[in-house]
Amino acid sequence: MKPILLIVDDEIRVLSALRRTLRKEGYEILLASSPQEALKFIGDYEINAILSDHKMPGMSGLEVLAEAQRQRPNAARILISGWPEAVEPAELAALDVHALLPKPWDDAELKSELARALR
Repeated sequence: MKPILLIVDDEIRVLSALRRTLRKEGYEILLASSPQEALKFIGDYEINAILSDHKMPGMSGLEVLAEAQRQRPNAARILISGWPEAVEPAELAALDVHALLPKPWDDAELKSELARALR
């Protein structure tokens, strides 16, 4: 059975690029273009990993990951951000976020961090 990966980003082009990057990595990929859509997926699916954008309208990626931690505590959590320096390390530690990746991301680093987080 393939691990289920939820990708959350309010930019459709970013979602498409992440899906293209990861489609051959052996994941079942779910795409959410809003935090609210992501929360529905988190409630409905046995998600193994969540890759969330940080800055989104209505709810931050950290808030999405906090809810994921509550509902799916065993799911790996990765935050991706155009402003990684604005993210407090204490917030990441409190949510047991496995990695903080910058935008634009390095494909090899993204694949490696996801694989490592799922081990």
